Amino acid sequence: MMENLDLPLIWALLLATAVFLYVAMDGFDLGVGIVFPGLARGEQRDVAVASIAPVWDGNETWLVLGGGGLLAVFPLAYSIVMPALYMPLIVMLLALIFRGVAFEMRFRQETDAGKRAWDNGFWLGSTVAALSQGIALGAFVQGIAVVGRGYAGGWWDWLTPFSLLTGVALVAGYGLLGATWLVWKTEGELHEVARRLAGWLAVATLLFIIAVSLIMPFLQPTFVERWFGFPALLVAWIVPVLVAVLIVLLFRALAAAPVQGKRTSLLWRDAIPFGCALGLFLLGYVGLGISLWPMIVPGALTIWQAAAPPATQAFLLVGAAVLVPIILVYTGFVYWIFRGKVRPGEGYHH
Repeated sequence: MMENLDLPLIWALLLATAVFLYVAMDGFDLGVGIVFPGLARGEQRDVAVASIAPVWDGNETWLVLGGGGLLAVFPLAYSIVMPALYMPLIVMLLALIFRGVAFEMRFRQETDAGKRAWDNGFWLGSTVAALSQGIALGAFVQGIAVVGRGYAGGWWDWLTPFSLLTGVALVAGYGLLGATWLVWKTEGELHEVARRLAGWLAVATLLFIIAVSLIMPFLQPTFVERWFGFPALLVAWIVPVLVAVLIVLLFRALAAAPVQGKRTSLLWRDAIPFGCALGLFLLGYVGLGISLWPMIVPGALTIWQAAAPPATQAFLLVGAAVLVPIILVYTGFVYWIFRGKVRPGEGYHH
């Protein structure tokens, strides 16, 4: 049965899905940390943290699956990409660790000064992690120097104007996810603060989307063909059209006046900005896929050239077929259990 399957294609789609789930799910809880300076100390920040406390560590499961899957299933790509991106990825991991420590320690502080220090640590760890991820993405997209079967670039190749642009863009995008998450999950003054922050971050994200979209097609010759060659452009240009639709819906949802109604209807109404922000990330991810497919190392290797032996892929696919549904069910169950608005005094306590 396995002999008739295109295993590299299956694994590429599975890992791409895992990476997107990480970006979407860990993106909003990193975003909550990014917007922390815009929230008042005390109750607002406590409620914001309580809104992500049940899910934030589970969200990072998908990062482990994506990185571990790349090593196991596409080892050649892993051996090339990792040396090229060592610095931003190491900084990202250190920032995630520091952020996790700050998240837990802020609940154990008995003084305002101590809590303020760990609040700053939570913001710093979240921002640096997002910035590092964006820089790594930009460095990956613009191309990695490869000679034979190894990385041929230098230690600082990842640091370019484009990678810095994508780094700051991802900080803004994650901030938008975090602010719209708070619009959905909170009420009262914090809800209104999050709505205002989301408006400004939506403008920033839109500007970054435009900037990256104008530059990216010219980074690789194949990118130009994908976006401007006929008939490929007939399909590819559906993405920017849908982006424009979501941007309009997002701004309309954020500008809508508060209304009174049943809690359930209000909850779903407040979810619209978050849904639009997730949609923007999905469309950006699809656009990235249109540019790169079927390359796993841009300009150097396809998924089939970088794949592990079929026996290895088949063995790992059996394990993934068991574990991935379990992770999905557990994750969905947790989100369902902690659905609804978060109010002061509720949530995460020690």
